[in-house]
This record gives sequence, C-alpha cells and structure tokens, in this order.
Amino acid sequence: MQFLQPPGWAAPKGYANGIAARGTLVFVGGQIGWNGEQQFESDDFIAQTKQALENVHAVLACAGAAPEHMVRMTWYITDRDEYNARLRELGGVYREVMGKCFPAMTCVEVSRLVEGRAKVEIEVTAVLPD
Repeated sequence: MQFLQPPGWAAPKGYANGIAARGTLVFVGGQIGWNGEQQFESDDFIAQTKQALENVHAVLACAGAAPEHMVRMTWYITDRDEYNARLRELGGVYREVMGKCFPAMTCVEVSRLVEGRAKVEIEVTAVLPD
C-alpha cells in the first residue's frame, strides 16, 4: 500500500489524500449503528458511530482483513454540526476501534438514512495484499 501525498500539500489529519494498493478487493456495504441483531442500543451519535465502526471491523474480519487494509471510507452523517462539535470524542472511538489506520475518506451530510434512527452510515473498501 502506498499513501499518495502531492508535494507541497499540507499533511491531512485523520485521513489520506489517496492510496494505491494491489491485491484482493473487499467491499463493505454501509454499516449503521445497530448491533448484529439489527437493533439500536443508543440514539447517541458517538455510540452509533462506534457500533458502525465495530460492524465494519467485523465484516472486514470475515474476509481476513483488518483496519490496516482499508483504502477508502465514506461516511454519511445526518448532522454536520454535531459531527464537528464532537470531533474529539469521534476521534477517540475511531482510534479505539480502528487504531491509527486512516484511509482516503469522504464525509457527506445527508438529510436522512434509510433506517430512521440511524445517525451515521459508513462504507469501506479494503485491499488484501497479494
């Protein structure tokens, strides 16, 4: 895996500008903040994010992958203001679940997610090296 950082650009914080990788592609569909029984245990944004990240981690493990194999992550959030106000907490739960693995990331505010109680949905692409 090669991190792509154009010369002269400021270093990104908490994500990569780009990654080049070769191997088996693993696609993780959008994971939300409910447990394996598809039940929400909390309506709190941080708690749901932690659960969604744990769900991503579990799906990666099914392919023999781990957070260090992630190359792309897309977040869909329902409240940009809450996301920004709680970045410190968010960073803490991210590192707790995913470690210090920071793929190329995109975060988009959406008006709603399919599951009415969901506050975040996260999808991932990973690459298992050959």
